[in-house]
Amino acid sequence: MNRPRTRRGVRRSPGRTLARAGVIVTAGLGVLALGVTGVVAAIDRMVPDKPVAVRCAAALDGTQWYLSPDQAQHAALLAAMAHERALPARAVTIAIATGLQESKLTNIDYGDRDSVGLFQQRPSQGWGEVEQLMDPVYSTGAFYDALALVDGYESMEITVAAQTVQRSGFPDAYAQHEGRARAWANALAGYAPGAVTCALPAPDAAGSPEALATRVRRDLPAAALEVGPARVSIDAVPLTTDGGLDTAARAGAAVGAWAVAVAQAHGVTAVHVGDQVWTRAEGTWAARETPLPDGLVQVDLAE
Repeated sequence: MNRPRTRRGVRRSPGRTLARAGVIVTAGLGVLALGVTGVVAAIDRMVPDKPVAVRCAAALDGTQWYLSPDQAQHAALLAAMAHERALPARAVTIAIATGLQESKLTNIDYGDRDSVGLFQQRPSQGWGEVEQLMDPVYSTGAFYDALALVDGYESMEITVAAQTVQRSGFPDAYAQHEGRARAWANALAGYAPGAVTCALPAPDAAGSPEALATRVRRDLPAAALEVGPARVSIDAVPLTTDGGLDTAARAGAAVGAWAVAVAQAHGVTAVHVGDQVWTRAEGTWAARETPLPDGLVQVDLAE
């Protein structure tokens, strides 16, 4: 008797089944990876970049002493005016420490009673009119005029010299700023080439060579200038005869430090001194291939 035929199932090879499963898993992982990558990219777009600390520093004995860019440009003015008057770095240290205590080294139009400006000088004490004291050049000159009358200030403790000038209600407060003030005075006096650096954002506008030249004439009137389309060249050598800087190399280092300290305010992108260049992009000094003559400082501006 013939039995009816039944359809027999086809047996699949275990190896082929596992291979197909592997392809499916691999494809799934690929899709998952693409999905994760997309999510990470979306999160990256939502989370802002880590903010860069915008600040300037003066290095001394292995320590970085920080100021804001606005404080740094005022410290640069104090040092520059001291060079013009042939005052020692000690005078700059006293001035910076005083400014830090009195106004946090900012040019404020308010203070205790009628005090105003970088040094919180009071019109009622004979320092000048409010409009005059709000001019950093005038107020700095007034401070140095008074300091020069203090016999032996160069060897005094900072707090004693500052208090003799300022007649503050907190005579011991100036001492806390001595380390920072000394580091900045030392660097801005040209004793430590490359000691002043600034970490700054990219300029948001083109720099003005004319504005920088005006600033140089205000702060360093003895210096010689050459103004180009995006560069100001400063000859610091006259500061060795008409100022308090004794060599061309030191004068160049001092003016180079000054230029870095005012970089934020003037859209400076690079400062060239000797065989070194500070760049805004890196925020540090690096070697130049071709050294500049001693005393020559080239300042590049954003275009």
